[in-house]
Amino acid sequence: QVQLVDSGGGWVQPGGSLRLSCAASGGIFSTYAMGWYRQAPGKQRDGVAHITTSGNTNYADSVKGRFTISRDNAKSTMYLQLNSLKPDDTAVYYCYATDGLRTYWAQGTQVTVSS
Repeated sequence: QVQLVDSGGGWVQPGGSLRLSCAASGGIFSTYAMGWYRQAPGKQRDGVAHITTSGNTNYADSVKGRFTISRDNAKSTMYLQLNSLKPDDTAVYYCYATDGLRTYWAQGTQVTVSS
């Protein structure tokens, strides 16, 4: 059983930056692909970024060039660097870990972008 705790959200002005973290425990971190989804009020949960066990990444078109996903297997932690933030990025961000059979979720961290 994998437990995930995400953190790092907050309020930021447009154009600002945040770094989200997702700390994992209870499993072999390096064997899980991981990523981030987000859900804005009244909208469905959408994929943001994904990183494989070998470090390959992909991003939603809306965040390409602004967000960077990374992982530190030694620290069992994944990160999402959010740059050039826009009001449309406001959402609850959820990290997940998957081994292809099971998917685990964190509780979510709120990101608010406004002036």
